[in-house]
Amino acid sequence: MSEQAQPAENQEQVKEWVPKTTLGQLVKEGKITNLKEIFELGYKIKEPEIVQTLLPNLKTLLVGVRVVQKQTDAGEKTRFRALVAIGDQSGWFGVGHAKSMNTRTAMDKAIRNAMLSIIPVPLGCGSWECRCGQPHSVPYVLEGKTGSVKIIIYPAPRGLGIVAAPHIKNIISLAGIKDAWTKTFGMTSTDISMAFAIYDAFKNASKVISV
Repeated sequence: MSEQAQPAENQEQVKEWVPKTTLGQLVKEGKITNLKEIFELGYKIKEPEIVQTLLPNLKTLLVGVRVVQKQTDAGEKTRFRALVAIGDQSGWFGVGHAKSMNTRTAMDKAIRNAMLSIIPVPLGCGSWECRCGQPHSVPYVLEGKTGSVKIIIYPAPRGLGIVAAPHIKNIISLAGIKDAWTKTFGMTSTDISMAFAIYDAFKNASKVISV
């Protein structure tokens, strides 16, 4: 189950923010003005409002919703598990999931968790067929895995587009990648597992790049 990416502010109404952390206070006071600086300083993001403030054009994509049932003494308890992917289409990406008694609350919680998990994604032109120097693809091969699902993202020439199944293309494009070859393994039709595999690929890349 997937939906077209939408602005994050349409998913959750933001109230007046009162920072609870030092980092949050620095962001609200305008002393830190971008996420790159946060990663360079080694801060851990503990408030989703930090991301909302620094990435006002953040997009969200509902990757999937599942019904989760649990047997209790009082009977069967049903909850919904939602998974959401977020990105600014310019090099930042996150994935979050959450459970709740209703889908709306589960989605809102998942969006907040996705903001707390946001990471930088390397953009570049690693294709030997292109070499234009523009950040339209990935600079090198990225590989990610979760469970039995695995994805490999290859650099591609400008104008090719993202060669992947529609649900994979929608997730990858949130990071700002416009052109890429992909190869997948395992239960690739499972949107939720694939979203985590893509996140793992980006996370592995962020460990070796300077942000």
